[in-house]
Amino acid sequence: MRGLFVTGTDTGAGKSVVSAALLAAMSAAGEPVRAHKPVLTGLLEEPADPAGWPPDDELLAGACGMRPEDVAPLRYGPAVSPHLAAELAGERIDPGRLLAAAREAAVGHTLVVEGVGGLLVPLTVDCSVCDLAAELGLPVVIAARPGLGTINHTLLTLRAARAADLDVRAVVLTPWPTDPSTLERSNRETIAGRGVVDVQCLPHVPGPGRDELARAGETLPWRSWLG
Repeated sequence: MRGLFVTGTDTGAGKSVVSAALLAAMSAAGEPVRAHKPVLTGLLEEPADPAGWPPDDELLAGACGMRPEDVAPLRYGPAVSPHLAAELAGERIDPGRLLAAAREAAVGHTLVVEGVGGLLVPLTVDCSVCDLAAELGLPVVIAARPGLGTINHTLLTLRAARAADLDVRAVVLTPWPTDPSTLERSNRETIAGRGVVDVQCLPHVPGPGRDELARAGETLPWRSWLG
């Protein structure tokens, strides 16, 4: 399987924008790419974004020319963790089916998988996002905020990933400002040094358009990440 698994230090850390930027850049470069999000929650409670950013499935689909329902086949209304969303729907998520769906999506394509929240978010009572990432075996990219608090969150995520033998290719700080502050520059250097990891920066993406995402994504060394 060829592709990348994009996770975040927590919810709202920027993994959807990082994933979409990678998808758009790969697609623009002629890479046969598909997006996949194993579980999508919050469909009934997705607030309107005044900046015009769509929900995750629509954003990822638009970045690579897919239908939103094909990006995220397992979908729930409440904005809660996957295991609780399934429980509220009277269901139980089957990790084997999640794995099979991702592998099917990857046939003939480079696959960009966007995780759900952070690595330790439970998909079931005994299976986490980290477990799914380990089974897929894709190189991992960690999306993180550039500001205050990111050092702890990012280093903890790196520790969890490496404990599971995940192949972390980079941390991506986003949105990276045009004129970063002393704090932001120090955070980048500290994460790179203490985490012994490549730290890249994704600039602010002004909107969800495919061209805008592709220009931002092309600033990331995704070709070397794919190997």
